[in-house]
Amino acid sequence: MSSYLLKRITTMLITIIGVSILVFMIIHLIPGNPVNHILGDYATEESIRELESRLGLDRPITVQYLSYMANAIQGNLGTSFITGYTVVEEIMNRIPITAQLAFYSIIFGSFLGISIGVLAAVKKNTIYDQLAMTLALIGISAPGFWIALFLILLFSYQLSIFPISGYSGFYSLILPSITLGLGTAGSIARMTRSSMLDVIKQDYIRTARAKGAGAYRLIFQHCLQNAVIPVITLIGMQFGYLMAGAVVTETVFALPGLGSLIVSAISTRDIPTVQGLLLFMGSIIILVNFAVDLLYTKLDPRIQYE
Repeated sequence: MSSYLLKRITTMLITIIGVSILVFMIIHLIPGNPVNHILGDYATEESIRELESRLGLDRPITVQYLSYMANAIQGNLGTSFITGYTVVEEIMNRIPITAQLAFYSIIFGSFLGISIGVLAAVKKNTIYDQLAMTLALIGISAPGFWIALFLILLFSYQLSIFPISGYSGFYSLILPSITLGLGTAGSIARMTRSSMLDVIKQDYIRTARAKGAGAYRLIFQHCLQNAVIPVITLIGMQFGYLMAGAVVTETVFALPGLGSLIVSAISTRDIPTVQGLLLFMGSIIILVNFAVDLLYTKLDPRIQYE
């Protein structure tokens, strides 16, 4: 186990360094000078050069990257060109809303997706199966902004049950969570159905049925418990993506989370904020996937890492 952990941690560090190089190169290849955006259209050449020197943008790109990583290792992701706050402060201010949204969305999506997937597998090739898979396909293929606008029109504008936009606690996160959860539920439902059908064919399921195991015990204790590993993998990946910020949903509902922050930072060419956010988001996804891998051993004792 210790050798596996060492290998995984080494792989994670190499991946994070690769992500940082890729992010840094992409940000600096985007056309346009952030100094021009800060100073405006009437800035003089002298003031542009002075600000570039002060921000360190006149140094070779390799020197800029090494300096950035040296500071990042110490927890310093730089300071926003626009707001003047450190990137770490910006992330800490925004992440509670994104974390709540990701948590509520994954709970809703997992419950709905597993329920639909189990129903489709147990009622294979029936009208229930076809209806469940049609709903799953709609959840996957429907654009998030379309679902968000439909929910706002119905529940906020017509029925006045939920706020249209902004953050005011749990109540304001219900519609965004449903928007994200529906897409997640579709993928989880298809994976649950496929995995359940594989398990149902196994000999030990036929043995359990021959011994008189009840339907509830057969489905949830024997089938679902053994079919849940790939579903957990998918849930972990989806949670990592949601924690990295739901850009479209946060923008439509005007939620001040990480997704809306990166949209704002990109539009203003705020290089430190974009770099810091992308590095943070990449690290979150890598860590969540690592945690899911460790969870396998708890869910299935047959899995041993060496």
